Amino acid sequence: MSDMKVVDARGMTCPKPVILTKQAIDSGETEIEVLVDNDVSFQNVKRFLNSRGYRVVEEGKREDGIFVIRGKLEVSPEGHRESPKETLSSGTPLATEKGKTVGILLLSNTLGRASDGLGEVLMKSFLGVLVEQDEPPVVLALMNEGVLLALPDSSACDILKDLEKRGTAILVCGTCTNHFGITDKVAVGTISNMFQITEAMMEVDKALIYG
Repeated sequence: MSDMKVVDARGMTCPKPVILTKQAIDSGETEIEVLVDNDVSFQNVKRFLNSRGYRVVEEGKREDGIFVIRGKLEVSPEGHRESPKETLSSGTPLATEKGKTVGILLLSNTLGRASDGLGEVLMKSFLGVLVEQDEPPVVLALMNEGVLLALPDSSACDILKDLEKRGTAILVCGTCTNHFGITDKVAVGTISNMFQITEAMMEVDKALIYG
């Protein structure tokens, strides 16, 4: 049995734990144990391992408060490395049948300046139009004040939920939610990190940025 690679990411915030995990994967490690000390990194590392063809064989929080994730590379019965399905970093399959894939990055909870509520109305209308498209974006990432759209009292929250039901991956920047103190209040999407959001946006055919 090969030695398990231990990635000690304690004391680090995302995306650093994900980056260190990626480095271990890129070096050819087939069994990886990752140590982190916060739930956001814990969830992000698990999703990243799954997106890279690793099965999470053990996960949990120790008595000392440290989260442990152990992943093992999936192999075929013939002993060949399984190729991960074509997915975004979030694990959401990429659309491949029609046209080009589109990703959208929102850096604000309004379109343009607030202007007595106009910016909020425009953002809600914009998201509503996306829901009605034959092919909605494969990923919608929220950063900076854009994460406020994922709060339950946001007028756009239900629209984001509808987009998610249509298959759009909603990635919410964990560093941003921590900054605003709203991580435990996010009502839609997946708490993500800069590495995964950047990678997901680079994987689409066309990336649009608003804010």
